[in-house]
Amino acid sequence: MITFVPLTGFLGAGKTTTMIATAQALQAQGRRVAVITNDQGVELVDTALVRSKLDSVAEVTGGCFCCRFEDLVDAIRALADGDTPVDTVIAEAVGSCTDLQATVVRPLRAYYGDSMVVSPLTTVIDPLRYLAFDRAAQRGEPESDLSYLFRQQLTEADVIAVNKLDTITPDRATELMARLAAGYPNAAVVGYSAKSGDRIDDLVNAWDGPSGNQAVDLQVDYDRYAAAEAQLAWMNQDVQLTSEAPLDLTAWGRQMLSALGGWANCAGAVVGHAKLTVEAGDGDFAKLSLTAAGAEPTVDRAAEKTATTARVIVNARVACEPAELDAAVRDAVATANAATGARSAATAPVSFKPGYPTPVHRLAATGA
Repeated sequence: MITFVPLTGFLGAGKTTTMIATAQALQAQGRRVAVITNDQGVELVDTALVRSKLDSVAEVTGGCFCCRFEDLVDAIRALADGDTPVDTVIAEAVGSCTDLQATVVRPLRAYYGDSMVVSPLTTVIDPLRYLAFDRAAQRGEPESDLSYLFRQQLTEADVIAVNKLDTITPDRATELMARLAAGYPNAAVVGYSAKSGDRIDDLVNAWDGPSGNQAVDLQVDYDRYAAAEAQLAWMNQDVQLTSEAPLDLTAWGRQMLSALGGWANCAGAVVGHAKLTVEAGDGDFAKLSLTAAGAEPTVDRAAEKTATTARVIVNARVACEPAELDAAVRDAVATANAATGARSAATAPVSFKPGYPTPVHRLAATGA
């Protein structure tokens, strides 16, 4: 019997870091753990980071789990039956995905319950992102489509996992946790920091608890859901770097994302997330991320050495038109080159807006 742990949560919440931290905590308990990444596109930055930390990794690309349900099942089976079989799989859904109780959790329990235990659906949130959406609501602003999607992710959660709790003051954290507990009484609310590992065991323990929202029938307006996803331009780009002098891979990534964040700030474009890896030929790489316009990039993994050639993979999800994101990334790459002395050659940008979500299954609670 395999245990499947589904994670959802808005872009930039730290789902990948959470997967790594919880997988390592479970491995310390003697569990054999694998993880699955998921995205609308291909060439995932997160997969490279996970593979640097864990042995068993799979990915489902080209759509969210609800629209790629059989691909998800195949990935779980392959991990369970592989050369190094696992007993636990943690999977992160696309950051713009919702309605997972009906389209993923219930179908897995209904059709594969004889071989799989599905843990409580966990929604990972960034407290600063939550507070930003909340301030807009408190000001009486009309709910945006992105805010609507964010709220739906919270409404269906069995566990609300408040990541990055160390980015706000203790008093503010206590207030936020209490507000979430009052607003979503059927969910367990857990606070932790995946980056530092602080209180990560609290989240792992919550997965042994009840699924308090398994009976919820989320009333999703799929037209509005699709509109929210369509606000975001999704780009995956491959860039080759060369340099006559040894190149600091981490510094190049920081310059590039800083420039992109500065553009987003001036343009008023909401950053879902922007991530990149800068990888040398020997496999050493830097991984950095940006989760807000104008913010300082976060170094998730620093490169250990310099190099004269490197491959960059960029995953950017920004609320703008694809052509605007193409131009902004191109300019940011040029800025990073100028600052570090690198030269670059890029593939054609693969920017797009996701299509209308069409789940393979959608089961009501009464039919589960």
